[in-house]
Amino acid sequence: MTRLYYTDPSRLTFDALVQRCDPAPASHPGAFAVWLSESAFYPTTGGQPFDTGRLGDAKVVDVFEDDAGEVVHVVDRPLEPGAQVGGAVDAARRLDHRQQHSGQHVLSAAFVRTANVATVSFHLGSTVSTIDLAREVTPAEIAAAEDAANAVILEHRPVTIRFVSAQEAAALPLRKEPKRGGELRIIDIEGWDVSACGGTHVTHTGEIGLIAVRGWERFKGGTRLEFVCGGRTLTAFRELRDTVTAASRLLSVLPHELSPAISRVQEEARDLRRAQRDLQAELAGFRAAALAASAEVVGGQRVVLASVPGADGNALKALAVAIVTQPGLVAVLVSDVRPAIAVVARSSDVAVDASALFRTLAGRFGGKGGGRPDLAQGGGLDAPADAILDAARAAIVGA
Repeated sequence: MTRLYYTDPSRLTFDALVQRCDPAPASHPGAFAVWLSESAFYPTTGGQPFDTGRLGDAKVVDVFEDDAGEVVHVVDRPLEPGAQVGGAVDAARRLDHRQQHSGQHVLSAAFVRTANVATVSFHLGSTVSTIDLAREVTPAEIAAAEDAANAVILEHRPVTIRFVSAQEAAALPLRKEPKRGGELRIIDIEGWDVSACGGTHVTHTGEIGLIAVRGWERFKGGTRLEFVCGGRTLTAFRELRDTVTAASRLLSVLPHELSPAISRVQEEARDLRRAQRDLQAELAGFRAAALAASAEVVGGQRVVLASVPGADGNALKALAVAIVTQPGLVAVLVSDVRPAIAVVARSSDVAVDASALFRTLAGRFGGKGGGRPDLAQGGGLDAPADAILDAARAAIVGA
């Protein structure tokens, strides 16, 4: 099969003969796999996703290489073997992929030239692309490489394709060692980068548009860097602009004042959380005293059995722990929602096993949880609070 994109990545239409049509792999139920005499559709390979488009009236939903290295087109309806079919590649998707892949070559070469750091892998994503660099790089090094890459783009340098033998390739200043032998397809960005690559590329660097680094992180001893090119750069800028504008309005500050404003809000939030915890602890003390005063005698034990409206697991636990700071008490507290949360606690001088009591409740009403003999808790008890408390009372009596 002739791969038309190898020699002309800008080609979007072609005519070909259908050589074979079979049911598609299980990952595409109801679809069909088609082999052609020639194709301009790029299959997923080398970090670049597949092209989409149409073959006649059929929609192309995936393109990949089979075990024999042939290009397989996954379509939504069968095509007749031996028939001629017209192919049309989705122009916007192809241009986007050409911009991102060529941008990667320019950017990776920029890191070699400005920071002497190699790219070890590349992934072309649906919204952002990534390169993994061989070592950690500094923000200054990233900015320098970004500047160098965009300077090359503005120079509108030609990007050419040629095919060479392994011997000829050995004499070329390739940026990285080829992964395969035999005849190699070479992408040459004039005076900047020479790489063996099977992907689709632009014809001049100016077609890439602006390259922008969106972010980076440490990854496997190196740096994983996110970048965008061309139309994606405009999309990313608009998202950032809208986010910054909205945040500035919410905080009533100018964009350059956002960072200190966010720091102030975070500090104020921390202060509020500390104050809230202190108030909750104080309130829990008052409520615990009131509940302890209302304890009933169950099976010879003083027991607090209560449903606490609006309380979550943390609030129930804090309240139960506050109650059993007093001697001679068992506390069984339940939320007022269904499924319910329950906490069982006991004073240090009481022999009731809180964990065993909770397991009894969970065994009857479902739910999960556990704990220690002095404190146990869990959720998912599918019963009204009163029913859970009655069951706890009966279990203590029977203990």
